Amino acid sequence: MGYTLTEKILREHLVNGSYKPGEEIGIKIDQTLTQDATGTMAYLQFESMGLSKIATELSVSYVDHNTIQVGFENSDDHAYLQSIAEKYGLYFSRPGNGICHQVHLERFARPGKTLLGSDSHTPTAGGVGSIAMGAGGLDVAVAMGGGAYYITCPRVINVHLIGSLRLWVTAKDVVLKVLQILTTKGNVGYACEYTGDGVERLTVPERATITNMGAETGVTTSIFPSDLQTKRFLDAQGRGDQWIPLAPDEDAVYDKVIEIDLSQIEPLAAAPHSPGNVLPVHELNLPVDQVMIGSCTNSSYVDLMTVAEMVKGQRLPHGVSLGIAPGSRQVLNTIAKNGALSDLISFGARILESACGFCIGNSLSPRTDSVSVRTSNRNFKGRSGTSGANVYLTSPVVAAAAALTGILADPRRLKISYPVIEMPEHFEIDDSMIIPPLPEGTRSKATVRRGPNIGEPPINAPMSEDIRGVVTIKVGDYVTTDHIMPAGSRLKYRSNVPKYSEFVFEPMDKEFSARAATLRDNGIHNLIVAGVSYGQGSSREHAALCPMYLGVKAVLAKSIERIHASNLVNFGIVPLTFADESDYDSLENGAEIIIPGINNALETGAEVIKAISGRKEIKLKMDLSKRQRGILLAGGLLPYTVLGNNR
Repeated sequence: MGYTLTEKILREHLVNGSYKPGEEIGIKIDQTLTQDATGTMAYLQFESMGLSKIATELSVSYVDHNTIQVGFENSDDHAYLQSIAEKYGLYFSRPGNGICHQVHLERFARPGKTLLGSDSHTPTAGGVGSIAMGAGGLDVAVAMGGGAYYITCPRVINVHLIGSLRLWVTAKDVVLKVLQILTTKGNVGYACEYTGDGVERLTVPERATITNMGAETGVTTSIFPSDLQTKRFLDAQGRGDQWIPLAPDEDAVYDKVIEIDLSQIEPLAAAPHSPGNVLPVHELNLPVDQVMIGSCTNSSYVDLMTVAEMVKGQRLPHGVSLGIAPGSRQVLNTIAKNGALSDLISFGARILESACGFCIGNSLSPRTDSVSVRTSNRNFKGRSGTSGANVYLTSPVVAAAAALTGILADPRRLKISYPVIEMPEHFEIDDSMIIPPLPEGTRSKATVRRGPNIGEPPINAPMSEDIRGVVTIKVGDYVTTDHIMPAGSRLKYRSNVPKYSEFVFEPMDKEFSARAATLRDNGIHNLIVAGVSYGQGSSREHAALCPMYLGVKAVLAKSIERIHASNLVNFGIVPLTFADESDYDSLENGAEIIIPGINNALETGAEVIKAISGRKEIKLKMDLSKRQRGILLAGGLLPYTVLGNNR
């Protein structure tokens, strides 16, 4: 029996455990990436481990999230990140160079390598045949120091593509179709692997759109083979010598198989307020207030050239605003030199920095009760920065059609020819905004620069004998990390945990932080009760770190998403799931709960533990590896690693 491509790469990098789907394995990480919203804490944690240099083949620190730099905090963080890169041997991608996933795909991602990033859309690099995974910053810090990264050995879904895309249908529609099939829940512990003759007709930027947004299904990663399309892309980036062919064995066996005929896909949109709420565009016909084109999902050269050709010589309707954010400086430079940028400006587009910007809600938030059409990957309620906005996720083609007409409708109704844009044979390479690592002998002279907003990472105490606490908040299904730890204007406090903790659950309960802090200061543990898919969305570890700072000791949920469950463990918060989901209904805000013998249960490997609330006993499942139990007993991954346990 042959191997899937996923299994081939993971087996080559296996350093702990046996390759058995469903069991925990430790793998060697070749490359890491961070972005500024998560990177500052990751490097503060790296420093706390007392390490002298990075141990990966390559690590890159990107600045792409908080580039607006309102107030001193962001600029201070960026100076800190650059000085850390100088001190420890990282590449540093300066503000304005582009979005981490787009730039990494262009300049660093390689077939057959493992990549760990402190951003949930790191699987973008699966478009060139990398096993690329999102994780919390602390996991990335450990990997940079040479430690293994631990995952549940994935089961593999074969997404078998046949046929060819029709005109006006794009890779964004492919991944929306995948989301329509897989949904946003129930896919934890799986990886998606794309095969079939349809794959051969998708370019690397198209594949990257699919692997990027595959993160919304909850899978560990998504990957395409490394083939002649991959070689073509790497050749165009001047990196042809890094190409190797990679494919699954012909007799590879998959855990699930999904077949999609590309010729049968039509233009699709994800309606509010979930990437999994997928509808055919022809069913919508909605007046549009705002159109935003860009993000790490759809800001490639072909994406923007297609938009520019569609709107060339036209004028933006008076009632519509349009913003365009090229994914990288390379893309921006190219469309500036070939005249496409001028066409976009003449149409009425606002040209934004090559950064995450609007996608994370820290710029161009739409007006109240508006319809915003975006090419980004998430449309959770309030993520745009406006809680009352209705965000629809579409391809650049559909978005451009909406900008032309002021209506979100099927672009095939337009009375224009579809612009067929080819990827160039050679991109214009300019890496002057990427600062390479200093020679090793000169790094000791580098000084780490710390602004007044940058504090030490808080460290949790070892696990107590019992958890005795109160349900400080009860939330429903599909609560995202944006709900737990808001981004946008609050992101500038990410290096200052005490300050950032004031905004935990702010979109849902503005009093949570003060209430939790009071209980913590009185020696009472805080508990969170949640529904299905708690912690979906962004990998931001502050959604676990800040609750830990406020004294949260456990989350009791119907289900918890992969990255967030890992982050909870990393900060000493026990992730628990109801053995009987109906017990969720019996717990309300303010309910007192005792989980006796939690310390002993972790030590002995108990898989089920009892909680007591009043006269009621509730059975809770602990789906934890021996290593994770050790981390929880130590109080989190940082104290566990400092004690030398994560090698």
